[in-house]
Amino acid sequence: MLDQLLAHAVQWGSLPRLARIREQPHEVQARLLRGLLARARGTEWGRRYGFNEKMSPAEFARRVPVSTYEQLYPELEKVLRGQPDVLWPGRPRWFARSSGTTNARSKFIPVTPEALHHGHYRAGRDMLALSTHLYPSERLLAGKTLSLGGAHTANPFRPQEPASRTGDVSAVIMAQLPRWAEQLRTPPLRLALLDEWEEKIERIAAHVLRQDVRVLAGVPTWMVVLLRRVVALAGADDITQVWPHLRLFLHGAVAFGPYRELFSQLIPDARMRYLEIYSASEGYFAIQDQPDSEDLLLLLDHGIYYEFLPADQWATASPRPVPLVEVELHRPYALVISTNAGLWRYVVGDTVRFTSRAPYRVRITGRTKHFLNAFGEEVVIENAEAAVAAASRATGTAVRDFTAAPVWFAVGSAVSRGGHEWVVEFAPGSTSPDLVQFGAVLDATLCEVNSDYAAKRHRSLALAPPQLRAVPVGTFDAWLAGQGKLGGQHKVPRLLNSREVLEAVLVAAAETTAGQG
Repeated sequence: MLDQLLAHAVQWGSLPRLARIREQPHEVQARLLRGLLARARGTEWGRRYGFNEKMSPAEFARRVPVSTYEQLYPELEKVLRGQPDVLWPGRPRWFARSSGTTNARSKFIPVTPEALHHGHYRAGRDMLALSTHLYPSERLLAGKTLSLGGAHTANPFRPQEPASRTGDVSAVIMAQLPRWAEQLRTPPLRLALLDEWEEKIERIAAHVLRQDVRVLAGVPTWMVVLLRRVVALAGADDITQVWPHLRLFLHGAVAFGPYRELFSQLIPDARMRYLEIYSASEGYFAIQDQPDSEDLLLLLDHGIYYEFLPADQWATASPRPVPLVEVELHRPYALVISTNAGLWRYVVGDTVRFTSRAPYRVRITGRTKHFLNAFGEEVVIENAEAAVAAASRATGTAVRDFTAAPVWFAVGSAVSRGGHEWVVEFAPGSTSPDLVQFGAVLDATLCEVNSDYAAKRHRSLALAPPQLRAVPVGTFDAWLAGQGKLGGQHKVPRLLNSREVLEAVLVAAAETTAGQG
């Protein structure tokens, strides 16, 4: 059958490569760096730092500075405006636009043909190969893959060139998919790339209602909204009555733990499987290659050369990343990448910890600037999401989104301790939450997974119990819409050391309540 022939074809192209990544990681990365340096030696950046294919990794690290987006932006702006051969050969036409989660300014990341074909498309084929290899009896490619993405618009830096576009990375990829890949997915591009999300969800739900959907791919937050609408339009009890052959969800962008119970309610089928993809505007970093483990295999031949910044280097003026060969297990590192899109020793902002060195596997722990450490508690997103997931299970509820921020003690007050306030939006139709129990389980779980938090919470001497506040359904969407970030891979910052986002979410909650009243 055609689907089985296609499955064998993608497995033949991908599985041996993934085996090399596991077995020869350092050789794969060294060869990739040589190729990047040789390709970019004639660019402005390459001439400035003397790029050539004989440059060793150590020499590369000595010569080339580590850069944040803000530090690299003057060069990126030249690329955006159409200047050729700045960071990478040529003039990229496409740019992935991200809200960025460490500042309010949008980021524009070049998506070169090399990044598209040797990064994004290659990772997509790898996921197809792994999925069909792990679950051969499900015939995943005999039906459709339902994927959600954002939209793209003209490049505001080159208005005279309508062919130059910016948009959510998912839209950039979808708009250029090869024909064979486009035939596997649904909905059609005219619906998938709509920029108004309420209309998009409604029209996509109506379109896919009677299709044979076997795979879902996208951000859990928006997939929940779509699945609920499909169930409602079909008059069904759950999605298995609409798509009886649905077997796999390829998810990414946010941690899946807090959503797991919600998806088990929407898709109550023991045969349903979930695999995680770790991707960003900058590229595909890792994929879940083992169905019984949430560890993610680092993708070492997808156009990205990796270095890793230890936690004690995150705030230094001259950070010193370590190469892959020097990473240690279970320590937090920030990703530093050099790519075939012209990002050189670029600090992504994401943080990971290694769970294995043979092969190299990681888990995502958060972002360098997204954590709670107002009182020395050092709570990272990995901790928060584990705690929310545990509290959801214990209370039989499903959380759609949340954010947390410090509660500062008042100046002059006799109370010398602070705390955390958690604003939580529960999923539509979820059990009415017992916030006292939810908060107690959340607190206890944070103590279990974070010794610094536990020390501060001991007898409530330094840190008060968490304050929980439930907000109406639609609150976080309203906040995102107010920021111009509704849809795509935009997401609410979940942990911040300031109350700016949390206070704005509470304003959105009040407006949502008034609108529903």
